[in-house]
Amino acid sequence: MLKDFKDFVMRGNVLDLAVAVIIGAAFGKIVTLLVSDILMPPLGLIIGNVDFSNLFINLSSVPYQSLAAAKAAGAATINYGVFLNAVVNLLIVAFVIFLLIRGVARLRRKEEAPPATPTTRECPYCLSNVPVRATRCAFCTSELKVP
Repeated sequence: MLKDFKDFVMRGNVLDLAVAVIIGAAFGKIVTLLVSDILMPPLGLIIGNVDFSNLFINLSSVPYQSLAAAKAAGAATINYGVFLNAVVNLLIVAFVIFLLIRGVARLRRKEEAPPATPTTRECPYCLSNVPVRATRCAFCTSELKVP
C-alpha cells in the first residue's frame, strides 16, 4: 500500500498539481496585498478618503466608529468593504490568468499548414475529376494537357 501511494505521488501530474497549488497560494497572497495595500488606498482617496476595508453596515442598535470596534464588541455587521476588496482581488487574478492562458496558447499555436497541393483536376470536356498528372481522362478518354 505504501508503494502504491509512493507511485501515485511521484506521478508527473500529481507533482505538477502540487507545485501549481503552492505557487497559486503564494500568487494569491501577493495579489491580495496588491489590492488591499496598493490599489485600494489610492482608489479610496480618489473617491473621497474612503477606506474600503472599513466599510460596513452595522446591524446592531449601538453605533461603532470602525469595523474593528464593531468586531471587538461582537456586533453583527455586513462587511461590504471587505467584499469589494475580494471582488477586485478576483478580477485581478482572473485577468492575470487570462493573460497567462492567452500567452501559453500563443506558444502552443502550431504553424498553419500551407494549403495542400491539389491531387485532382477537372477534365475540361466532361467535367470529371481526374488525377493532376493524367494525360487522358478516364471517363471520356479525351487527351489532357499536363499542367
